[in-house]
Amino acid sequence: MSTMAFEGQREGEQVELIFRRHMVTIWRGVIWLMMWAVLGAIPMVLWRDDQRMFFVWLGALLVGVLGLLYGYMLWHFSYYLVTNQRIRQVRQKGLFRKTVVDLGLDKIQSISYEVPGIKGGMFGYGTLLIQTQVCDMTISMVRKPEKIYNILQDLADKATR
Repeated sequence: MSTMAFEGQREGEQVELIFRRHMVTIWRGVIWLMMWAVLGAIPMVLWRDDQRMFFVWLGALLVGVLGLLYGYMLWHFSYYLVTNQRIRQVRQKGLFRKTVVDLGLDKIQSISYEVPGIKGGMFGYGTLLIQTQVCDMTISMVRKPEKIYNILQDLADKATR
């Protein structure tokens, strides 16, 4: 018996592609860090003579770093796994909550992608839309959407044959 690449892998299923959304999606964590760094600096400016205000700023900075790490954790543990049989969407929605959605490649009716004008070209991201009879799966902020689109088209074509 062959080793399984992920939990829930079926017999004869091979992993073709694993991808995540663009790292730009953790912008909330970056803003959180900047906000706490500025808020922590305000007491240092108001009470310059008090050495303890430096530790207040360090505490605020620590809260900001924790917010940034939380945003990174949500990004890192949310991914899309494409096999020769299905697409698996795994999304981390908090420290203890995760959702998993499987979509069979043979159920796909159409796949399309969109790259926004200047923003897409500058950061290299776009949106994939996968349509079935039952639902649509929209994957936004994907790096290199054209490459992933072509791989999905080939796999969906093989699955329907």
